[in-house]
Amino acid sequence: MAIKVRLGKLDLQGVSLEDATGRLRVQQKIRLLDIKQSHLLRIAMLPKVKDHGDPFDLLIIAQALTENLPVLTSDGKFHLYGVDVVK
Repeated sequence: MAIKVRLGKLDLQGVSLEDATGRLRVQQKIRLLDIKQSHLLRIAMLPKVKDHGDPFDLLIIAQALTENLPVLTSDGKFHLYGVDVVK
């Protein structure tokens, strides 16, 4: 989330990143994932998708596939990796 905020791809509408993640944990019961070695290794196994090489997106995709979790995104290419996408 921090990277997406920094890149201008995620607008928290004036809410601090710390408050936003806290709200996700408490109100939505969403847990934040630590980055594991298995996630990093999974990146190397991902197919190459034309015009999609954002390393941070690839990390999110690898985490989702490794942990069997859906991804909340508006990115139209995530599904090409076999990720369960929630829009």
